[in-house]
Amino acid sequence: MSKYDILFRICIAILIGGIIGYERESKNRPAGLRTHILVCVGAAVVSLIQLSIIEDTISLVTMYPKLSGMLGTDMGRLGAQVISGVGFLGVGTIIHTRGSVKGLTTAASIWVTACIGLALGLGYYFISFTATIGVFVVVVCMKRIEENFFDKIKLITIEIQYYNKGNLNSDVCRYFWNKHLKIEDVSYAIGKEESKDLFKKCYYTVLVTKHTNLDKIQSDLNKFKQIVKAVITE
Repeated sequence: MSKYDILFRICIAILIGGIIGYERESKNRPAGLRTHILVCVGAAVVSLIQLSIIEDTISLVTMYPKLSGMLGTDMGRLGAQVISGVGFLGVGTIIHTRGSVKGLTTAASIWVTACIGLALGLGYYFISFTATIGVFVVVVCMKRIEENFFDKIKLITIEIQYYNKGNLNSDVCRYFWNKHLKIEDVSYAIGKEESKDLFKKCYYTVLVTKHTNLDKIQSDLNKFKQIVKAVITE
């Protein structure tokens, strides 16, 4: 297998992983553009290692026929155990919170780094260096693409102070529905103002994008008759 074949296959892995990851990223799924590319590149590196092992084994047996018994052994068995084991390490970097999953890209980068480490240990330096450059470009450059071209979702908390609940919840829900924003959670509490007048508090946890105008939402909520004060925290 020539160096051009290796370079071409890793580039194709980046392209194919990017196409699938783009579709997932556009729908705001946890595993997005970079995660799909890293996993695809890692799988490609493992496949290239396996092919290279086979080619090297055949060449060695051709030179030394007495070593023909090597063809019946699984040369990639230990490597497969490393790849599986590192998968558990990657799981430890994934954090799930309400409405979002974090750490998938880090987990994928750990896994693909292990694949590159296997290639280095086996002496396939061109595969390792080519994959490393590809991974670096994906992790650094693709992050900027994600930030500029994709609408990332985040959670905000809105503290609402009110005197009389009435139809407040339905009015607020209708407002967010018209804004195409999703309410993740609603909770209620009781407190007292400095003037000692009894009032109540409720907290809305809402999914928004980076393009959502939070100042406008806060201003609109403060215009509700039942609301004394609405404050947004990120």
